[in-house]
Amino acid sequence: MIDSAQSPGLVRPGTIIFAVIVAMMAYVLYNNERFLIDPSHPVWQHYEPFKWWLLPHGIAGACALFLVPLQFSERLRRRYTVLHRTIGGIYVTGVFVLGPIGVYIQFLDEGQGASRSFTIETVMQSGLLMVTTGIGLYFALKRMFTPHRQWMIRSYAVALTFLEIRVIFGVTGLDQPFNWATLETIVWLCVGTSLLIADIANQIYDLKISRPRLARVPEPEQSAVVASRSS
Repeated sequence: MIDSAQSPGLVRPGTIIFAVIVAMMAYVLYNNERFLIDPSHPVWQHYEPFKWWLLPHGIAGACALFLVPLQFSERLRRRYTVLHRTIGGIYVTGVFVLGPIGVYIQFLDEGQGASRSFTIETVMQSGLLMVTTGIGLYFALKRMFTPHRQWMIRSYAVALTFLEIRVIFGVTGLDQPFNWATLETIVWLCVGTSLLIADIANQIYDLKISRPRLARVPEPEQSAVVASRSS
């Protein structure tokens, strides 16, 4: 997720995370979204009541999921500031488009067997996504880049639930036969753990960047630095 100084022979954790995200994207595109290029696919019968809402929802979601991994490259942020801001603007716009539309689509899905509690979950999921993104944007405008990064990681962790749900559902075979209750349980699980995963990622990153700084501090002062951070 973040570039940092590593031994030449070691793979950066950011590279591994990026590869995992790309693998999830490829799996979901192949396993779940192939119907987009097949007008005769039977799933279109399910989407018929809201198929025209899928276009802005899908485009906004694709922008949010596919472009943002580039935002967590330290090198890219430093060398291409304008690109970083442009992608960030696209992501924020996408979030505030896909969130409300996703809630509306889920509400329409109640007519095809989805429960009202599933709609409530979608409201919470979309709300978390928009709130974390909005706070991240606020700190970016204030040029407070550390909390900006932390909140955008939280935002993207919530956005990634779109992929995680489909990967879990497909890999485990729980989508055969399809069951609304099973799907809702997996969705609640992914959304409920998203912010915890994001904060673990934030803590790991903060520890990584603090080590080089401590290494440059004289030995007697290191304990004082650590103590001040823990107090």
